[in-house]
Amino acid sequence: MTLRITGDADADRLLTDDPLALLIGMLLDQQVPMETAFAGPHKIAQRAGTLDPAALAQMNPDEFAELFKETPAVHRFPGSMAARVQALCGAVEQDFGGDAKAIWTQGDPDGAEVLKRLKKLPGFGEQKAKIFLALLGKQYGYAGAGWREASGAYGEEDSYRSVADIVSPESLAKVREYKRGQKAAAKAKAQTS
Repeated sequence: MTLRITGDADADRLLTDDPLALLIGMLLDQQVPMETAFAGPHKIAQRAGTLDPAALAQMNPDEFAELFKETPAVHRFPGSMAARVQALCGAVEQDFGGDAKAIWTQGDPDGAEVLKRLKKLPGFGEQKAKIFLALLGKQYGYAGAGWREASGAYGEEDSYRSVADIVSPESLAKVREYKRGQKAAAKAKAQTS
């Protein structure tokens, strides 16, 4: 299994090999293109010299935010997103012994339990948690009972709703088209309200 989300082989390899990188990429996936968000962990690892959750959580917050601002920026909101990444890393360290993969492996959890664990993480609301659970099930080898049901519509086969469905440039185009359609529908609904 090799994830193909960013269009950058090194960034995709890191997402594939390091569960914390994948988790951070999902956290960063807001208000920037998906490729930018999921390439973020690779930039962080290069600039910080590590993706160890304890080390990242304990870095000086101002210095960590500066890493986000370097060109190319990790995120368009470097200060707030750096703080969120540090909070996420702190939670992974404290609640899962520094092992991000334990979120979906510790105690052989079913889909509902993994969703519950994800929603407790800083920066992971209902939708982001469901998308990440679908990503785990569709592309990362997670096979816990009920993961499709727990991830809602994002778990549907061939749905092309989110990053969970991106495996090629063609699937990326389908996801982008779906998102454009959702935005247009929301805009039209807001105008008629």
